[in-house]
Amino acid sequence: MKIAQVTPLYEAVPPKLYGGTERVVAHLTDALVDLGHDVTLFASADAQTRARLVPVRDQAIRLDPAPLKSDLAAHLSMLGEVLDRVDEFDVIHFHTDMIHFPVFQPWADKTITTLHGRLDMKDLPAVYARWSDFGLVSISDNQRQPLHFANWKATVHHGMPADHYQFSAKSQGYLAFLGRISPEKRPDRAIEIATKLGRRLKIAAKVDAADKLYWEETIRPLIQDNPLIEFIGEIGDHQKSAFLGGADALLFPIDWPEPFGLVMIEAMACGTPVVAFRCGSTPEIIEDGRTGFLVDTLEQAVAATDRTRLLDRETVRARFDLRFSSTAMARSYLDVYGDLLARRPFAEPPLPDVVRPIRPLKEERSFTTRA
Repeated sequence: MKIAQVTPLYEAVPPKLYGGTERVVAHLTDALVDLGHDVTLFASADAQTRARLVPVRDQAIRLDPAPLKSDLAAHLSMLGEVLDRVDEFDVIHFHTDMIHFPVFQPWADKTITTLHGRLDMKDLPAVYARWSDFGLVSISDNQRQPLHFANWKATVHHGMPADHYQFSAKSQGYLAFLGRISPEKRPDRAIEIATKLGRRLKIAAKVDAADKLYWEETIRPLIQDNPLIEFIGEIGDHQKSAFLGGADALLFPIDWPEPFGLVMIEAMACGTPVVAFRCGSTPEIIEDGRTGFLVDTLEQAVAATDRTRLLDRETVRARFDLRFSSTAMARSYLDVYGDLLARRPFAEPPLPDVVRPIRPLKEERSFTTRA
């Protein structure tokens, strides 16, 4: 099958540091290649991939030092590159939200669009109602709720390469928080859980410009005066196995409708159980009492975190291998692609040549044969 993968341009593929969507696209693309498919990746030139790369920007946007840049212009240029090659592919898989809808409407039946973000925003329903020809994939069932009417084709949970993270049979006695410093991720809850238990907490997280005020006014004061808390900052993939594998548990104390939560399966790949607030996708990812615990209150989170030592880390890893490997993800997407191809209408075959009787010249007419 000839497949195009079209990724956002904000991070490299895979990201050098923080980044979810582009990391998933990287792993999906490589897994599809490993399964024998002809895959073309449209991404920035710093992508690392086993697929054929079409570079559409010299580097990913976020780490580009240029003081002035236009993410809209970059993505429109990429769509132009895809449009120039639209006839080369059986399936074009977009990960770019809705920006391609007006451009690719004539080819909607050969596209699949995975939505990676939250969908409870005011202006989204009108867009997905207007361009309803585009088949959509959700990354959790919960993610669909604000757009229940949309043209959903499947839910495909994210996956990671089975050999990408090293299993750790024994932890090093601390708790972990990995992600972003933002109000919806609730690092303040993680700090409170650790403090109530008297346990060490290591925080590996980036601080976006939009969240600097929250960092300065809410989180930094909690860290500065607390000897139990160690703030590491943003880390890359090569550091995650040691960071997550050394933890007794990953704290995932979110306070928003998380569409998926990649860090949960990253922790599971290392054998580390997860304590997650029951919100968004977490009940679909965490098997309560097996790969972690689901909680509704801070008090429950404190008690659950104390019980994570009782969970078997080999079982946690085994459940990752079964449910969240990149190969499992790729096979699920191949089912989606196959269904798309099966439903696509094909052009009518040409009419057979017909032997017609010879008529006098004055009776000859013009015939048009359908293609």
